[in-house]
Amino acid sequence: MASLVSENVKVAFASIKSQALRTVLTIVIIAFGIMALVAILSLIDIIKSSINSNFSNLGANTFTIRNRETSVKIGRGGKKPKKYRSISYEEAMKFKKDFNFPATVSVSTMASFSAKLSYGSKKSNPNIQVFGSDENYILASGYELEDGRNFSETEIISGTPLVVIGQEIKTTFFNEGESPVNKTLRIGSGKYKIIGVLKAKGSSMGFGGDKICVIPIQNARQYFSVPNATFTINVLCNNIQQMNIAIGEATGIFRQIRGVELPEGDNFEISKSDSIANMLNDKLHLFNLGATVLGFIILLGSAVGLMNIMLVSVTERTKEIGIRKALGATQKTIRNQFLMESIVICLLGGVFGILFGIIIGNGLSLGVFKIGFYMPWHWIGGGVAMCVFVGTISGIIPARRAARLDPIESLRYE
Repeated sequence: MASLVSENVKVAFASIKSQALRTVLTIVIIAFGIMALVAILSLIDIIKSSINSNFSNLGANTFTIRNRETSVKIGRGGKKPKKYRSISYEEAMKFKKDFNFPATVSVSTMASFSAKLSYGSKKSNPNIQVFGSDENYILASGYELEDGRNFSETEIISGTPLVVIGQEIKTTFFNEGESPVNKTLRIGSGKYKIIGVLKAKGSSMGFGGDKICVIPIQNARQYFSVPNATFTINVLCNNIQQMNIAIGEATGIFRQIRGVELPEGDNFEISKSDSIANMLNDKLHLFNLGATVLGFIILLGSAVGLMNIMLVSVTERTKEIGIRKALGATQKTIRNQFLMESIVICLLGGVFGILFGIIIGNGLSLGVFKIGFYMPWHWIGGGVAMCVFVGTISGIIPARRAARLDPIESLRYE
């Protein structure tokens, strides 16, 4: 059996060489379809992994209270998220005081979404996020200190011009091995003393990340004040088993603080740390489906092209088929020979497509999204299986036609 398969493979390669141009064009079409499928689906898997990794840094025992509904909208579809009245500083601080639960509560606000930093002659692009926070922000947001220290309560209350910087700020302004601590960094027009550096967290897809500065919340209120500013409350539960209890108690307390009457719905949103990740992953399933449909359409086109080549091959090799039958080849042998030839062509296209798909997917991952290398083993296996399937489907009709040729008529062909 093994020798028969080996012989069919040798005959298939010999046939491919004899009609190289048509075969190469078909292989390219198949490779393009597999390449698009593997590259897109691999990249989607990489993005999913990155999203889950980024949000898991917040911890499964964290939830957030904000004045807008958590929603992910892609394109024109989807429901527009609700936005409630802003959460005032007084409301947030009252919650922090009244929430007597075994948990860490942090109050923060977005001071600037596009701040410009400078240190000496070096300047950054105006795309740095500046957060005003209390002393618990670093812990509740899943960050860790690499160097220096956190704010003290006194510094938070007095609004001392101090800053804790993200890892990307450090690499932008300071040389390798140089400590930024106790250096003065200019944020906008204000000067801030660096007291700490955050460990690298990653900033793929724009969530969390290392391109941030954290300043005392009172300083943010004084120098980055905006009309109708809103504040965010992060709660880190000491015990993950008590998350639902903590969310229920937080809801009741904050409804009282916001003056929500019993029949009315909440005018704020409480979301767990992984809720956005789950919504994003749900949206990415649409891209998975679209990429799969696109790949199948391309493979369908290549299957038609391959079938056409195989039918032409049967016509051109009619005399050869007659000679093989005259020497004792059965219909099954002839059929298997042409089926193997079709499968080999598809597998050649699949190998090149998978190879280039991995290169393109990981090239985009490393170059654009700054995510690590990923080997999509399941998509590689799926690509090979699809190639065998397409090759079999494309070769059935030509193989049956070749097997049914009359040997006498075949020998007289031409």
